[in-house]
Amino acid sequence: MTGRLQPLDPHHDGSVRYTGAVGSAHPENLSLGDTVDLRVRVPHQADGSPGAAEVVVRAVRDGEPHVRRATRDSVDEAGAWWTVSLRLVNELTSYRFLVSRGADDYRWLNGTGVHGRDVTDAGDFRISTAHQAPPWVGDQVGYQIFPDRFARNGAPGLEAGALPAWAQPAEWDDPVVHKGPDVPYQLFGGTLDGITARLDHVEKLGATMVYLTPVFEARSNHRYDAVSFDRVDPLLGGDAALARLIDAAHARGLRIMGDLTTNHTGDHHDWFLAAQQDPAAPERAFYRFGEGLSDGALALGYAAWLDVPSLPKLDHSSAELARRLYAGPESTVARWLERGLDGWRIDVANMTGRLGADDLAHQVARQVRETMRSARPDSWLLAEHGHDATHDLMGPGWHGTMDYAGFTRPVWCWLNGGSPAGPGVRHGLDYLGLPVDIPVLPAEAAVATMRDSHGAVPWAAWLSSTMHLDSHDTPRFRTVTGGGTDGRIDQSGLGRGLHLVGLGLQMTMPGVPVVFMGDELGLTGVDGEHARTPYPWERRDTWDLATYDAYRDWIALRREHVALRHGGLRWLHAAGDSMTYLREHPDQTLLVHATRRETGPVSLPLLALGAAVSALEPLVGAPATVDAGVVTLPGDGPVVSVYAVDGR
Repeated sequence: MTGRLQPLDPHHDGSVRYTGAVGSAHPENLSLGDTVDLRVRVPHQADGSPGAAEVVVRAVRDGEPHVRRATRDSVDEAGAWWTVSLRLVNELTSYRFLVSRGADDYRWLNGTGVHGRDVTDAGDFRISTAHQAPPWVGDQVGYQIFPDRFARNGAPGLEAGALPAWAQPAEWDDPVVHKGPDVPYQLFGGTLDGITARLDHVEKLGATMVYLTPVFEARSNHRYDAVSFDRVDPLLGGDAALARLIDAAHARGLRIMGDLTTNHTGDHHDWFLAAQQDPAAPERAFYRFGEGLSDGALALGYAAWLDVPSLPKLDHSSAELARRLYAGPESTVARWLERGLDGWRIDVANMTGRLGADDLAHQVARQVRETMRSARPDSWLLAEHGHDATHDLMGPGWHGTMDYAGFTRPVWCWLNGGSPAGPGVRHGLDYLGLPVDIPVLPAEAAVATMRDSHGAVPWAAWLSSTMHLDSHDTPRFRTVTGGGTDGRIDQSGLGRGLHLVGLGLQMTMPGVPVVFMGDELGLTGVDGEHARTPYPWERRDTWDLATYDAYRDWIALRREHVALRHGGLRWLHAAGDSMTYLREHPDQTLLVHATRRETGPVSLPLLALGAAVSALEPLVGAPATVDAGVVTLPGDGPVVSVYAVDGR
C-alpha cells in the first residue's frame, strides 16, 4: 500500500468538517495559541468491521515529533469519527495520523493519501497560523482580462492617432501576431473604459472578480515591461479610467485585482534609466550590474529576467527599492490599494528576490503582505508560480498561487484531445514550458499529481490559490482538448465535450476558479500570445453558445453550493477515463463524477459516502442508482455529474 486510492480509506483534510478551532466553525484562519480539533473519518470495511482500532496524531512541535491518541467520539452504520485536540504553538504545524486496525496493521494518513509504510514529513498536513487569508477570497469566481484585447471604448485608444513609436496598430478582427519580433508591439486598442462598458457581460456570466493583467505605462501590449509604476498607461485611459473602472465594479459588487511585476521592470523604466545614467544614483542599487552575473547577463552588463534585455531584474537587497515598490505606505503596493484595488497578483513571484547567491523571496513576500495588511487589511495577495510552490506558501507571504502544478497540468494531461485532424494525432502544443507534446495520462496519474501538489500545502493556501484551465501565458484549453488551432472560436464541438469536463472540474474543486476572457465562447490558440485574441463583440454569430451557457450554469452552481466553495475534498475513485470525489461541508455533501469519454459504470460501496445515504439527487448529469449497499454512477461521457448526498 503506497498511497493508492481506495474508496474506504480513512480521510482528513483542513476543511471545516475535519479541522476547526475549538468554539469556531472557520478553520481557514487559525491563530497562534488556538486549540484545534482534528477529525478523522474512518469508514467501516466492506464486511462491516471497524476500519480502525486506534488513531494517533503525530505532530511536530518545536522541531520534535509528539504523538497523541485520538478518541473515537461517534460511530454510525458507515464508519467512525476520531477526534484529537492539538494546540498550535508554532506558526507552522505539520502532522499526520497513524491509523491501525491491529498489531499487524500499519498505515500513515497524510496529505497525499494512505501509506502502509513509513513516510517522510514532505506530505504531512500543515496548518499555518500566519496565513490569514481575507474571508471573501474563497467565494470568488475570477475573470481574467488582457486589457488591450477586451473592448475599445472612448479615447485615447487607436483613434487618437498619436501612438508611441513602438506600437503597431491593428484592426479588431486582424489575426493575432504570435511569432516573431513584432509580437509585443501589435496594438488593438482596448481600454479600461472599454472594460467598464462591458461589466454587464462579466456580471451576467456570474464572475465576481476581475483580474487585470498590467495596466501601468509600458512599451508593449502586455505591459510586463513597465516604464513607471506611478501611472496607468495613457493608451488605456490613464489613472482616471482605472478609477472609473474600480468605482463601477465596486458598485456592482465586483472586485478588481491588479498585476505587479516585482521581479523586473522594463529597460525604459524611470529607475533603470536613472541607474544607467548615474552610477551614484540610488536607483543603481535597484539592479545588479557588473560582478556576480550569469554568462548571459555579463553580455548585457546587467541581470535580466531569463536574460531578456528589455526586462532588467530587480535587486531586492536594496532597502530603497523596497520602500518605493512594496514596503510601507508610500510604496507602489500601498498607493494603488488605497486607490481601490482589492489585491495584487504578483508576476514571476517564484523568482522575485532570487538572484544568484541571494534568496530574499520570503522576505519580499512578507513585506508585500505586511504593506497590504496596513493599507487594506482585507486585500488578497496572489503569486504567479508555474511549478511546485509548497515552500513559498508556508508562511506570512503569498496567500496563494496560480495553481498550474496542482490543477492545470494534471487536467491538461487527462483531457488532452489531440489534433482535430483525427484520433491519436498530436497537436504539438508546448507542454507549459517543456519541449514535449502534452502527454495523455489516465485519471489515476492526474489525481496522483493533484494529491502530491496539494498534500503538503496548508489548506488555507490551497483555498486561496487560483485554478486556471488556461491563461494569457498558455495555449487555449479549447485547443488542448482538440477544438482547433486557428485562434478563432471552435463551434465544431470536437473539443467542446472535453472542454466542459475541464470546466466542471474547475468549478467543483477547492480553490478560486479563474476564467480567461473568451474561454466561455470556445476561443482557440496554440500559445500564450495566440490566445490573446480580441474579444469578438461584433461577431456574436460566431460564439459557441453551448459553451457560453455551460459557463453560466457551472458558475451559478458553484456560487449556489457552499460545499463547492468551502468544503473538503475526499477522493473516492480514479481509474482510466473517470474520477470521483466528495466535497464535504457541515451543511451539505456533494458527489462529483467526471468522465472523459463513454466508459463503464463505476460502482462504489455506499459506506464511502457516509451514513443514512439512501439516494443521490442529480444536480447535473444523469441519475445514479443506490442498491444493496452499492452506488452505481453512469458511464456516459464526456461529462461531469454532480449529486447531492442526502445523508452524512
